[in-house]
Amino acid sequence: MLSIRHTTRYGYTEPLLYSVQVLHLWPSSGPCQRVVDWAIRVPGRLIELPATQGNREHSFSLSVRAPDGLTQMSVMAQGRVEPTGVAEFDDAGGLPPAFYRRSSALAEPHPRMSAWARESLGAKAQAPTVPNVLALAEAVAQRVRYRPGNTGVETTALEAFDWGLGVCQDQAHVMTALCRGLGWPARYVSGYFFAQNEPELASHAWVDVCVDEGRSRWLSVDVTHACPTDRRHVRLAAATDYAACLPIKGMRRGGGQETMDVRVQIDPVPIA
Repeated sequence: MLSIRHTTRYGYTEPLLYSVQVLHLWPSSGPCQRVVDWAIRVPGRLIELPATQGNREHSFSLSVRAPDGLTQMSVMAQGRVEPTGVAEFDDAGGLPPAFYRRSSALAEPHPRMSAWARESLGAKAQAPTVPNVLALAEAVAQRVRYRPGNTGVETTALEAFDWGLGVCQDQAHVMTALCRGLGWPARYVSGYFFAQNEPELASHAWVDVCVDEGRSRWLSVDVTHACPTDRRHVRLAAATDYAACLPIKGMRRGGGQETMDVRVQIDPVPIA
């Protein structure tokens, strides 16, 4: 079992007068994990929204009369989750797998990328079997080396593919775009990863690839480590790309320049 604390702190150079935020910060129980307890603390009333792409979404808003605006704001998500280690699972209650063949802004297929995938996989490019998906993930991990500080949240799959470097988000976008280019339904997954020797990956991203459309059966693959997900992974949300399942997204009035500090702490919980 893992204890997780995800804290986002905002600072403003001028008083913040109004803000509305949408959150993808509440994990759901399912084949890959069991959520023991979870809570989100925000500076306002937390409202649960209708699920989008099967993800739990919340929002809050705050309004402060001038000149009493805020200069700081924080959002904290915290709880305990028990990963099951299951990486291959059925998701018959979700959207049809064909939905995840379509292009999205950050994970758009490109002919040059598709040609590279077919050349790398050879005959394996014909079908999204488990061995073929894992072979593609390994090829992507070799092609797009993990190197922080060179890409941003708006970097596209094609840009990361051409540059040959990025972070887990970029590797996941490249994998998703390549799968779609091969005709394999794929979706981006945001979540957490626990490894004492890799604290920079506490906030992590990977990919679900549909390996059996008839059963809506998916394989969850960590591209950074070129392996199926396991008991180190906790899912937050899955969507067409990062922009569709941002942990926090919103708009504001006032505040001047904004700074943001995100910290994720993950600790194992001893089993009694």
